Amino acid sequence: MILEIVIILIVIFFSIILHECAHGWVAYKCGDPTAKLAGRLTLNPLKHIDPVGTILFPGILLVFKFLGYPVFLFGWAKPVPVNFHALRHPKRDMILVGASGPATNIMIAFCASYILKFNLSDELNNFLGLIVYFNLLLAVFNLIPIPPLDGSRIVAGILPRPIDEWYGSLERYGLLIIFALLYFRVINKIIFPMIDFLGLMLGVRF
Repeated sequence: MILEIVIILIVIFFSIILHECAHGWVAYKCGDPTAKLAGRLTLNPLKHIDPVGTILFPGILLVFKFLGYPVFLFGWAKPVPVNFHALRHPKRDMILVGASGPATNIMIAFCASYILKFNLSDELNNFLGLIVYFNLLLAVFNLIPIPPLDGSRIVAGILPRPIDEWYGSLERYGLLIIFALLYFRVINKIIFPMIDFLGLMLGVRF
């Protein structure tokens, strides 16, 4: 069980790192050098680790899951800093920056699912299956339009002013809303069917 937990944590960890790097890279290409100047456009894990969100919290959730509790697995890295006011086209580029993280996870899932088609070995197939599952989980979860999740950046980029400002002000309550929806298992009922559907689109059954 310990080996399984370590493998899953590694998959989650590096999937989150690539997700965050994508935000910073797209922001840099759109005119905001904040992440680059902060040294966050790197795959060096030490630059992205949040001790609680990247290691402790997912580890505790995994232990509970292996013990049979119906927990929702998620975690986070240190958010890559983005100055949306520095973007060349703030409204449009906010959408691109917000979508880049989930898009990266979907691309990782697609690549892993493609390799799975070669059916190389049971161990590798299981590992690739984990990569597909957790990257789809990260993509779908982050697309939920609750600030500060990525989906809220996409929505804010579409909404006209001053509605987008009011919407952005909800970020102070965002984590409370997310945890409440997780507690009442509302998010589970939305996310898991979508993960199963996307998995089938990629030819993977969970």
